[in-house]
Amino acid sequence: MSDLLFLAHRAPFPPDRGDKIRSFHVLRHLAERARVHLVAFGEGETDREPTRELAERLASWTIVPRVKSRGRALAEALATGRPVSLTVFADRRLAAAVERVRREHAVATTYAFSGQMAQYASGRIIMDFVDVDSAKFAQMAERARGPMRWVLRREARLLGGYERAVAERAEASLFVTDAEAALFRAGGGGGKVLAVENGIDSRLFDPAAVEPVRRAGPLIVFTGQMDYPPNIEAVAWFAERVLPTVRARHPDATFAIVGRAPTTRVRALAGEGVLVTGEVPDVRPWLAAANVVVAPLRLARGVQNKVLEAMAMARPVLASPAAAEGIDHAGTLRFADEDFAGAVCDLLGDRAAAEALGTQARAQVIARYGWDARLAPLDTLLGLAEPVRWAA
Repeated sequence: MSDLLFLAHRAPFPPDRGDKIRSFHVLRHLAERARVHLVAFGEGETDREPTRELAERLASWTIVPRVKSRGRALAEALATGRPVSLTVFADRRLAAAVERVRREHAVATTYAFSGQMAQYASGRIIMDFVDVDSAKFAQMAERARGPMRWVLRREARLLGGYERAVAERAEASLFVTDAEAALFRAGGGGGKVLAVENGIDSRLFDPAAVEPVRRAGPLIVFTGQMDYPPNIEAVAWFAERVLPTVRARHPDATFAIVGRAPTTRVRALAGEGVLVTGEVPDVRPWLAAANVVVAPLRLARGVQNKVLEAMAMARPVLASPAAAEGIDHAGTLRFADEDFAGAVCDLLGDRAAAEALGTQARAQVIARYGWDARLAPLDTLLGLAEPVRWAA
């Protein structure tokens, strides 16, 4: 096939948060099968360039630092009548980089990862929305108060219209689960709408491959980007509403909040029974040490990579229904909503059953969620060649 342009709102490396994990593996999959040019925004030191292994497989790559503040983006959005989600990623430098790639190479297809990048896409477009972002803003609006509710409702309405318009001109619109695809169709989204699920690298997320951190007493772990509002809400609820009941039965239990960029609210949770690690070089030792991994998210869209990672690490996972939506777990997850504390205590109180649950969860991930199998629909959709395999 001719060259492919891959657009991403965050550089797909390192693959250390939900959206970057998906974009990294999609990019890697495509680069094994086609000449791929990457153009993406970078947000920090680690985003500046791909690993040598990835760079060698890309036809070209350009990372543009994203510097526009949300305040400026909001002002632009209000002045132009556009969604903030678009103005925050509107950048002349990135547009120039896209035009240069198109001028110098025979780009036949653009793979736009995340709706914010559709503004740079033209010609034959594969649009990977991942989630229905407009629906997420609508949910957030229902929980908000004051002026923020108006801002979020405006974003949901404008972004929803934009998503539908993009889908009409795209060859295909991709979502991470059948449920997200159905939600988009129900909201008026047309064109070819498909689910392309997330996977997990079970060789990387293998409990035998890492040494667990050493902690005294039962360890309850949450992993995630800790400046992301749904994650903040989840850990605050758990620490304030659930953990006291758990520690009444297990006084030496510790709740570890593992993830980068903890906000002031998250850091304030640290204290007796609560550990806030901040960014760690590797989440796997924390997962390997966990007696229970929790995902008490109230607002969640698509597939939660944190849940798949914990399952792959053979850990018993206790999730809210929202956090497990879209995961084919075959009974290897435990769920709780109202009595989350009781469910945690049940798992802590029966170590043998909890370990057996974790073992079953890893087996389900291996059988169901390999990346090659999950991304195989892209091969048919794009008419891709047989892969050139990466070195092990």
